[in-house]
Amino acid sequence: MVAFVAASPPSGPSAWLLAMRPKTLSLSMVPVVLGTAIAWSEAGRVSWLAALVALLGAMAIQIGSNLYNDAADYERGGDGPDRQGPLRATAAGLLTASQVKRGALACFGFATLAGLALICIGGWPILVLGALSLVAAWGYTGGPYPIAYTPLGEMFVLAFFGLGAVAGTDWLHTGNLSSAALLGGIAVGLFASAVLLVNNHRDALVDRRVGRRTLAIVAGPGLTPWLYALLVLAPFALLPLIDRRLPGGHAWLAFGALPLAIHMLLRFARVPRGPAFNRILAQTAQLQLAFGLLLCLGLVL
Repeated sequence: MVAFVAASPPSGPSAWLLAMRPKTLSLSMVPVVLGTAIAWSEAGRVSWLAALVALLGAMAIQIGSNLYNDAADYERGGDGPDRQGPLRATAAGLLTASQVKRGALACFGFATLAGLALICIGGWPILVLGALSLVAAWGYTGGPYPIAYTPLGEMFVLAFFGLGAVAGTDWLHTGNLSSAALLGGIAVGLFASAVLLVNNHRDALVDRRVGRRTLAIVAGPGLTPWLYALLVLAPFALLPLIDRRLPGGHAWLAFGALPLAIHMLLRFARVPRGPAFNRILAQTAQLQLAFGLLLCLGLVL
């Protein structure tokens, strides 16, 4: 007779990795890589050290935000037994809320050190962007009026995981704020907003119970699929505008991700809301990664 033993829950480093949400870390990586590629297309040179520090700093801010969200949502009652999303470290008892918050502070501290180094290169605009990013990362689920509990979450993601990250990276390399960087930031930021919309659509019933009013709740289940379609298709409409603003670019290569975008919006519209959306969320992040890498490849050819 064969005995079947249930898999033990994550512990130690695995629990921390779970809380960091590694499947979506590309959301902070792609904008920095794209900003570097745009700078290369514009100036023919970049600072690889600045790119590396910016990449690590951006990832630290996202990980810190994820950790703080893990603890804060648990404390606000948002991660109860009716949760539809993946296991959360604090709610599952794998880590305490105080442990996770200390981890978040450590990440924010590292991001601050990275930002201080980048200020020496990019000056006061990087200081302003870095300070706003840190405040927003905390304010997403912290403070008396958390952004995550309002319909403004997708706008927050567009601003900081799109416009700010791409334009800020381009500024580090060139000292200029180019229209190509702004358009590129909007493009990848829209995909990042789509990831959040998937998350909030999946969790709408639970979120409503704890007093959230996310965009998915305000729009309702009938309109949300159309919003998702807009978020994943609009970046492709920006590609000709980006291509026109860069010398010798081949931004059209990013159209290679369009079949995946169409596949994802059809799945969003047809799959019943619930745990199945965990895979749609991960695949939407992969869609942004594919779009971003193809766009970068076209810009550096």
